[in-house]
Amino acid sequence: MKQLKNMKYAIIIANLIFSSLLYAQSGSKVIDKVIAKVGNNVVLLSDLQSQKLQAIQEKIEVDRAMECNILEELLYQNLLLNQADLDSVVVSDEQVDAEMEQRIRMIEGQIGSREELENFYGKKVSQIKEEFRPAIRKRLVGQEMERTITAEVSISPKEVRDFFNELPKDSLPYINAQLRLQQIVIYPEITEKDRNKTIAELERIREQIESGEKSFRSMAGVYSQDPGSRSKGGELKASRGQMVKEFEANAFILKPGEISPVFQTEYGFHILQLIERLGDDYTCRHILLIPEVSEAEFLKAGEKIEECYKRLKRNEITWDEAVTLYSNDEATNQNKGIVSHPYTGETLWDMEDLNQIDQQIFILVNSLEIGDITSPSVYDNYMERKQGVRIVRLAERTAPHKANLKDDYQLIQNAALNKKRQEAIKIWTNEKINNAYIRIDEAYRDCDYRYDWFKNIH
Repeated sequence: MKQLKNMKYAIIIANLIFSSLLYAQSGSKVIDKVIAKVGNNVVLLSDLQSQKLQAIQEKIEVDRAMECNILEELLYQNLLLNQADLDSVVVSDEQVDAEMEQRIRMIEGQIGSREELENFYGKKVSQIKEEFRPAIRKRLVGQEMERTITAEVSISPKEVRDFFNELPKDSLPYINAQLRLQQIVIYPEITEKDRNKTIAELERIREQIESGEKSFRSMAGVYSQDPGSRSKGGELKASRGQMVKEFEANAFILKPGEISPVFQTEYGFHILQLIERLGDDYTCRHILLIPEVSEAEFLKAGEKIEECYKRLKRNEITWDEAVTLYSNDEATNQNKGIVSHPYTGETLWDMEDLNQIDQQIFILVNSLEIGDITSPSVYDNYMERKQGVRIVRLAERTAPHKANLKDDYQLIQNAALNKKRQEAIKIWTNEKINNAYIRIDEAYRDCDYRYDWFKNIH
């Protein structure tokens, strides 16, 4: 029971400490002091308090046990940093920038927008990044150090079986029905005529703005096909690395007020007006036009998918051959048409997730048997904002069940491997505690820690 409780705390704390970096200064002020030290790395009272505050904001009960677990995780992170200093573990500036941007986007998504994020902190995103970059770097160095500890850990099939057999049968997780799906997608070709028509339309819009006849804001509101910025007159805020490279190249070459030439990205054709740029952050307006596919090209795609379908039904070609011959969907045509979850990368879909993410496919395959294919149908790719036609095949369907080795080997293997890694970390931690200078404030010496931090305490 205690092991399960510790596991629950570990999961909560790992998420909490990671997310609280960007919330740290939004809480109430405290009189700061050092409450623990590992080598040259200190734990401040404010570190502990900011994470307690974040827990409260997320409606997590912070009792004494939780507080002690948070502190122990901070001690462990500092032990990793102490050893990383000794082993000269480093992370690149590019890694730090990428992680910083990902954290900013996560908080931005929770708050609502980049502008609201800046209002919340009372600072520009560039200032927020500069302030928290050292903390992110430390976090990444700690993760890299942890990876070196577990790099050699592997697990055998026998160990997986033993792990599973030791699990209490009444605590095995219940696995919902899952599907593995394949698709053949044909997107109609956009002709040179369609491209030129779109470019000419954008050039006309650009000339009206440049002449002063119309404002960029009003033209974006009328013509732009970007749903995220159209209602704001085309305005958006971004940071280096956030947008596709063609868009970013224009944003960083323009001067405030200037309008770019027409340029192309994977989403369509754009013009962009820079409003403001501060360091890696910029505010701009843009208009996106997506070339319209001609009816003739859509009919050609429909005839091609119909031909593919008939050949499959007559067993003239195998599914794998059909994917290679017909599909022009870059996300699936090199992988036998297997459809991956866009957020997790998993190829087995929980029925509920499938219904939420791609309701079209959920309706199509709900009544299929394994190996069956659907009739050709129109496909709206919302992620890439384009339309095509497709055939879907049900490759696998699992029934709802309690976890077992036959059906859920990968899941159980991952759990067993994670346990073995945690054991390696435990051995490493206890060993390094013996050799590190450690000090913990008297107020936190009564905690029931997992590790013996008092072996070498001062």
